[in-house]
Amino acid sequence: MEMSLRLPGVGAATAVAVLGFGIAATGASAAPTAHGHVIHIVKPGIGAKTNQSSNWFGYNQGALEQGGTLFHSISGDWTVPSASQHTRGADEYSSTWIGVGGGCIDASCTVGDNTLIQTGTEQDVDSSGHPSYSAWWEVIPAPSISIDMTVGAGDHMHASVAEAVANSNVWQITLQDVTRNETFTTTVPYTSTHATAEWIAETPLVIGTNAGFAALPDLTNTPFDLGAVNGAPVSLKTPEQIELVDSTGKVIGAPSAPDSDLDGFAACTWATSCPVPAS
Repeated sequence: MEMSLRLPGVGAATAVAVLGFGIAATGASAAPTAHGHVIHIVKPGIGAKTNQSSNWFGYNQGALEQGGTLFHSISGDWTVPSASQHTRGADEYSSTWIGVGGGCIDASCTVGDNTLIQTGTEQDVDSSGHPSYSAWWEVIPAPSISIDMTVGAGDHMHASVAEAVANSNVWQITLQDVTRNETFTTTVPYTSTHATAEWIAETPLVIGTNAGFAALPDLTNTPFDLGAVNGAPVSLKTPEQIELVDSTGKVIGAPSAPDSDLDGFAACTWATSCPVPAS
C-alpha cells in the first residue's frame, strides 16, 4: 500500500517550524521503525520561556543560535530509563537519542532543518504493560535500522555521530552499552546541513489506524551527561531547552536546567519541571 505524508506549512500566526519526519509501526508489540519525525517546534509567545514541541524534549543547538557554528560531530551519554504504563491498556513508545540536524537553527525556533542523522535507545510499553528496550540508528528520510544489542533499564549508554573525514558527509555512528560492554559502529554517506545538534527524549510518530504521535509512557528521570560537539564539551544554555506538550498545550515532558559543568541535564516525563542531575 502506498502511503504519503504532507508536511504542514509554516504559518506566521502559529510560528511553527516543520522539521524531519519518519514512520512508526502500529502493532502492540512492534517497536517504532523510525525516530525522526514531523516535529512542531512552537515559537514562544510573550512571557513563554521555552520552545515547545509535539514530540521532542531536551536540548537543541543551532547554527544561527551559535553564531554560525556548524556541527560536524556530537556525542553524549545517558542512562536508559525504566518504562512503565501511564494509561492502562495503551501501547506507549519513547526514544532517547543524540543527532545532527532536524532541530531549530535559530534561538527563536522560526527556522527548522530537514536533515537528521541519529542513534539512540527505545523504551516502550505494550498494551498489557510489558516494557521492552532496544537500540537503533537512522538517517532521515530512510526508516530506522535496529541495532543487534541487548539494552535494559539502567544501562549506561554512550553515543556519537561524527564525520569520518572533515567535511566529507561520510558519518561514523557509534552506540555503546557501557554497562554490558557491547558496541555498535557503522559508517554511512549522508548529506547533512550540519545546522543543528541535539540531545533528545521523544515520542515517535505512529502511522496507521491510530495515527499521530505515540502515547508517552512513564519513564524514570533520564540523565544526559558528557555532551560534546565538534570534539569539545558542550556548553548548554537554558534557552536551548525544548519542552514536550500534549494536544492541549500542557507540558508533559521537561528537561532540567543544565548541570554544573553545562554538559548535561535530566529529562522528566509527566512533569512540568525536572531536577538538575549531579555532574
